Amino acid sequence: MKKFNFRKVLDGLTASSPGGSSSGGSSSGGGIGAGSGSVHPGGTAGAAGTPRDEIQEILSSDYFQICKTVRHGFPYLPTALAFDPVQKILAVGTRTGAIRILGRPGVDCYCQHESGAAVLQLQFLINEGALVSASADDTLHLWNLRQKRPAILHSLKFNRERITYCHLPFQSKWLYVGTERGNTHIVNIESFILSGYVIMWNKAIELSTKTHPGPVVHLSDSPRDEGKLLIGYENGTVVLWDLRSKRADLRVYYDEAIHSVDWHHEGKQFMCSHSDGSLTLWNLKSPSRPFQITIPHGKIQRDGKKPESCKPILKVEYKTCKSSEPFIIFSGGLSYDKACRRPSLTIMHGKAITVLEMDHPIVDFLTLCETPYPNEFQEPYAVVVLLEKDLIVVDLTQSNFPIFENPYPIDIHESPVTCTEYFADCPPDLIPVLYSVGAKHKKQGYSNKEWPISGGAWNLGTQTYPEIIITGHADGSIKFWDASAITLQMLYKLKTSKVFEKQKLGEGKPTTEIVEEDPFAIQMMYWCPESRIFCVAGVSAYVIVYRFSKHEVNTEIVSLEVRLQYDVEDIITPEPEIIPPFPDASSQLPSLKSLSGSTNTVACEGTMKDSIPCLSVKTRPVRMPPGYQAELVIQLVWVDGEPPQQITSLAINSAYGLVAFGNCNGLAVVDFMQKTVLLSMGTIDLYGSSDPYQRQPRSPRKNKQFSAGLTELTDSPVSLELERCKSPTSDHVNGHCTSPTSQTCSSGKRLSSADVTKSNRRGPGRPPFRKAQSAACMEISLPVTTEENRENTFSRSRSSSVSSIDKESKEAITALYFMETFSRKNDSTVSPCLWVGTGLGMVLIISLNLPATEELRQTEPVMVSPSGTVLTLKGAVLTFSCLDCMGALIHSPYEVWRDPNSIDDSEKTRKRKLVMYSPSSSQEMGDHQFAVICSEKQAKVFSLPSQTCLYVHNITETSFLLRADVVTLCNSICLACFCANGHIMTMSLPSLRPMLDVNYLPVTDMRIARTFCFTNEGQALYLSSPTEIQRLTYSQEMCDNLQDMLGDLFTPVETPEAQNRGFLKGLFGGSGQTFDREELFGEASAGKASRSLAQHIPGSGGIEGMKGAAGGVIGDLARARLALDERGQRLGELDEKTASMMASAEAFSKHAHELMLKYKDKKWYQF
Repeated sequence: MKKFNFRKVLDGLTASSPGGSSSGGSSSGGGIGAGSGSVHPGGTAGAAGTPRDEIQEILSSDYFQICKTVRHGFPYLPTALAFDPVQKILAVGTRTGAIRILGRPGVDCYCQHESGAAVLQLQFLINEGALVSASADDTLHLWNLRQKRPAILHSLKFNRERITYCHLPFQSKWLYVGTERGNTHIVNIESFILSGYVIMWNKAIELSTKTHPGPVVHLSDSPRDEGKLLIGYENGTVVLWDLRSKRADLRVYYDEAIHSVDWHHEGKQFMCSHSDGSLTLWNLKSPSRPFQITIPHGKIQRDGKKPESCKPILKVEYKTCKSSEPFIIFSGGLSYDKACRRPSLTIMHGKAITVLEMDHPIVDFLTLCETPYPNEFQEPYAVVVLLEKDLIVVDLTQSNFPIFENPYPIDIHESPVTCTEYFADCPPDLIPVLYSVGAKHKKQGYSNKEWPISGGAWNLGTQTYPEIIITGHADGSIKFWDASAITLQMLYKLKTSKVFEKQKLGEGKPTTEIVEEDPFAIQMMYWCPESRIFCVAGVSAYVIVYRFSKHEVNTEIVSLEVRLQYDVEDIITPEPEIIPPFPDASSQLPSLKSLSGSTNTVACEGTMKDSIPCLSVKTRPVRMPPGYQAELVIQLVWVDGEPPQQITSLAINSAYGLVAFGNCNGLAVVDFMQKTVLLSMGTIDLYGSSDPYQRQPRSPRKNKQFSAGLTELTDSPVSLELERCKSPTSDHVNGHCTSPTSQTCSSGKRLSSADVTKSNRRGPGRPPFRKAQSAACMEISLPVTTEENRENTFSRSRSSSVSSIDKESKEAITALYFMETFSRKNDSTVSPCLWVGTGLGMVLIISLNLPATEELRQTEPVMVSPSGTVLTLKGAVLTFSCLDCMGALIHSPYEVWRDPNSIDDSEKTRKRKLVMYSPSSSQEMGDHQFAVICSEKQAKVFSLPSQTCLYVHNITETSFLLRADVVTLCNSICLACFCANGHIMTMSLPSLRPMLDVNYLPVTDMRIARTFCFTNEGQALYLSSPTEIQRLTYSQEMCDNLQDMLGDLFTPVETPEAQNRGFLKGLFGGSGQTFDREELFGEASAGKASRSLAQHIPGSGGIEGMKGAAGGVIGDLARARLALDERGQRLGELDEKTASMMASAEAFSKHAHELMLKYKDKKWYQF
């Protein structure tokens, strides 16, 4: 029977839904208002429109499914740490209820408690493939790690007591649970049922004690005798409880609060750490007072008094070695007089004391030892230290205690991430090339041993295409990551701040920066993987163009300055005397504040700032190592005391040699080959006579401007105080650029486009205008969480109504796209164009007239002029794409990469190799294209050159899109959208038929909005926390294959044999009787626990591969088969151990017989 799929219903809805596809919405007047009226399907397209049935769309709703794949980065807000010494896997719990399990590189698993309660403690069932977590909501959970996606098998919710500490002895199935009331409960791990055996606090302490001992802070069984349990109470009381006789064997008291306890492996001594920075060593034979008291970092008083107290020692571990002194490792305990000292870990080995200072506070640490048995010499070899924002492992086997090089991508947040880009199925040679230049910057001084967390198993799986993730950061750095096969490894780091002079503080000069903190923060990135051209826009209104080279070079950095600000003296108004010279910033927008509060009010000091960039580019020759090298720096300058506005859109094309960028004032186009500004024009001037709006200047009030940093992604890239500008670089006739300046620039010199005199700023025929506010330039209103409230304090009211534009001030450039297409209506041939989208939903096409030959390209100017074509959509334009007549994606032209600094003369002199557009079908069918344009409200497909709107889909009325991309999937293409209400949607192309609409991720903070991006092959990512990248797929095929790509957390490993203790040690060293916990804690002897004390909750997870049949016969069979396999495996292990014991017994018998024969006839005095 065929399975009914609800998603298929979406395929048939397009004809009937009001926002579905519509046909034949013809345009007039250069395309203005195209598609404004919906015509029922079946109408014919325009003259150049192709009949729809010619294009066979492959994709349907069956191809799509949303699924999280993997999470990368450092666990956000960590709280707990655990290690399995046999499986060699590490678990980290967090304040948000997440658990990350790490093994060898590639083995990285993320799981989440449904309650979201903080993880208090983690305990592995060593070599059993299971993990116990204790949460802040007083619930214990048992996780099954024998599947690729761990699931909860059992939960136990405590109702009347709060959990404070847990302990699970090695190879035991009984878990000790200490509570805030001072009681100790015992839980059966297999059934997750509470035992009737309880150690009450009033029975554990002496009857004469009048005060409560406080919560249980430590539990551990004696290495010498498993029947003895050591219980540490917060107030300084420690009790050794005899589990068999149900009474206290001994009690010790200390007048300082206890933070942690650890045994000596022989079980005769234990060490406690205290709140006064002291360590006490106790001997079981003399419990009345400590055997030894030390304050490791306390100053010794001259008069012989007790050393002064220090900060609390939060945790101590006491680990013995067979061939050397024991290790005493602890966190905290520093002297109070060293207030500025960083958090530290102290390692005491013999008389040597080593203090390792950390960059962040220590959350927890664990000593990794050679043996899992607590009664053997521990032989520590490493310490795992979990910090608030890092994870380090220290090598104890070397005297200088070096750290291991961390193979995990946990330094994503080294500087806060401000933007991301994701490229799947990119050229395969890129990853090795980027790695080769990045490997030269590796740090030295790491331990030469292998990374000790080496558990689990991972293979490449079936996914083989290369993937690269690029992250931009607040300090101006950019990181390239290899993201192939759902792993993440850093390839290369680029520091963009190196092109600028360092800002010297205290010079007394007026600042030109528009942000106080993080002036180099990356705001936008644009990368062409084929040509390896890379371009970034920074928060301080600059653009840097980079070329890739394998060779080091010493050169001066070429810089240009662009004046992109509306000239207020050109405003035509009947009442000029009442208009102040500057518009009002704060009347329209609330002040923006970043998490760090870096709001900078720019005031004019002394002379008015004019034609000054925000940052200073280095003028001396700069050494540029192999990798990305700065080709050109373009900076926007201050104009008449007003700072430049931040850049809102960016595009570059290597074939044309052009870079374009825009902000809320206008558009700039720069020739990065000739180092020339071609166009610097206000948005209004781009329309010319095609301006659809009657614009009148509104009466502004002079005020100060606020600019916010990007450090914690608090601001929208277009949420700015918005201003218009008029271009000083061009003469304007009806808004067209008729004579773009072609100014040459020698290396190392700054060339300003503001050199043209102010008398030439205004061209003839400029129409009066009304300032228009883009919906994209308003503020966003999203729900906020209390934890990150400051980060998300912004409000955004969106209005897509074009009728309300006269109330606001600006129209930002929100999208740019270089393409070979038809620039004007009914053109017969394609030509180079720049598509420009604005915040008002207007689409303008700029014609690019390039020199005919390669030789002339280096000398002749590129002519840039608005074509007059204007198309419209609702809401700010987000993305463009172009399809050929068969519906295949047309890639933008590009230049094949060549090394600009090659030693080979033939490569230097060879001509540029350009890959231009060529139709996928025959010439007679290649006479038209489809333009796909998506705004924050709707998507439209136009036929070119007729500019007829063939399809329109109203995506959302109540919300708005944050991201939209045209991506490839299964050798076809689709439009992928992410909406602010959390919906992820895909639409077919060119018909815009909805195929997927899932309410996946509510946008609770600006970080998600700023970092969400789609890529090819059905993949996407976003920053789920300040330290973590979450990857997901919307491809059904990848969801089906995901199990094969994930790593195995559990691998069959034999538990190491316990060391032979020796005859005398066995006779005199410990308890003679064996300890049967089952007999003591089982229901037969201990009875049942009170039902009101704890509630058992069966888990949802167990055996993978039983998605559909978890409750049926197939599920039962699968469970039985798994149980049978595990039972068979254990029986096999038992057989091997039995055979080994028999062989050992025979050998012992043989040796005993030989010994008897040897001494049989000897007299007593001959021995």
